[in-house]
Amino acid sequence: MEQKLHTPEGVRDIYNKECETKLALQKKLSTVLHLYGYQDIQTPTFEYYDVFREEIGSTSTQELYKFFDREGNILALRPDITPSVARAAATLFEAEDFPVRLCYAGNTFINHTSYQGRLKENTQLGAELIGLDSIEADAEMIAMVVDGLKKTGLKEFQVSIGHIDFIRGLMEAAELGEEQSAEIRALITNRNYFGIEEILDSNHVKGSVKTAFRILPELAGGPEILDDALKIASDVNARRGIVRLQHIYRLLKLYGAEDHITFDLSMIGSYGYYSGIIFRAYTYGTGDAVVRGGRYDHLLGKFGKNTPSIGFAIILDELMNALNRQKITVETIHRNLIVYTEATEEQAVSLACSFREKGRNIELLKRENAEERSGYEEYARRTGASAMLFLRDDGKIEMLNLMTGEEKLADLNKQN
Repeated sequence: MEQKLHTPEGVRDIYNKECETKLALQKKLSTVLHLYGYQDIQTPTFEYYDVFREEIGSTSTQELYKFFDREGNILALRPDITPSVARAAATLFEAEDFPVRLCYAGNTFINHTSYQGRLKENTQLGAELIGLDSIEADAEMIAMVVDGLKKTGLKEFQVSIGHIDFIRGLMEAAELGEEQSAEIRALITNRNYFGIEEILDSNHVKGSVKTAFRILPELAGGPEILDDALKIASDVNARRGIVRLQHIYRLLKLYGAEDHITFDLSMIGSYGYYSGIIFRAYTYGTGDAVVRGGRYDHLLGKFGKNTPSIGFAIILDELMNALNRQKITVETIHRNLIVYTEATEEQAVSLACSFREKGRNIELLKRENAEERSGYEEYARRTGASAMLFLRDDGKIEMLNLMTGEEKLADLNKQN
């Protein structure tokens, strides 16, 4: 049997500087969530298949990684962490009357039917606010997204906000069948408004509704588009949704987040469990949203606890692509090397212990007397080390700052 030394399609190894950057990014974002009072939760990497079944509204069941346990139960790798948190919260906080704020980080797995270079394993970091249906809760989540992205070093990004009830109202006013409604949703997602018009014409949809669909592309931009949307909102729920967005924007200004906020009333949530506001964050350098979120007031009810909720997930892999292409450096831990010989081993270990007590990361490398410094220097640069101490047998230390190129000579005996 041929030995497989490479990874399967859609997954990859992450190591060295990239891995350090990813973990540092995760730590920065987690710090922001903790500052807002969110507490960590870890859910299993795989769950019973029912947690992600079709009616839950997560990823298509055709794209789940499914397998059996020894008892014959169907299990699935999680494609999305929100249903797992909802399942856990419905059980663990069943009797809790106050809002529950949870945050998490973990990998998700989606077996994309059309691969097209997309990763099948992604790392998500997110937050869920459970037990609160209010504009204050909505604004808090979006403000937290803005604060988190700014913390990573991003400057040019927008959080685009929509509301499920606006599109839902238009769809109900069009009075189309389930199949045609699904087709229109797909066309809206793909921004194919000519295709939408063709379906509306062929089904003799009334003129006012067709006009509303026709101006959907114009209902994207600043808060002023909300006034335009109110004029064509087709039912009371749609109008209530628009008014709610106006109140959310007022609160976002109090948070100082308004410069990064836009609205898009043609937005359709990627998950079927969304029930109110939905939002996505975009920046350049990546082909997809770096954050996806929304309100899901009926999801926990599927697991036995009827309570409103809202959450978001930051897709770390997409965010890293954007930061890399925008040449934004994420501060990582500083690794330092001490290179020594048999004769300087005692001093090298003593120095390493002293540095480690002060919180510095030290890697010890023993060399043969004949080996040149250049090989170790090249290794240090290749692995992203910050500094190298080269201990010579004559008691001198060649100290090289690999970040600035500065080099100096010190006396080992005087250091001790």
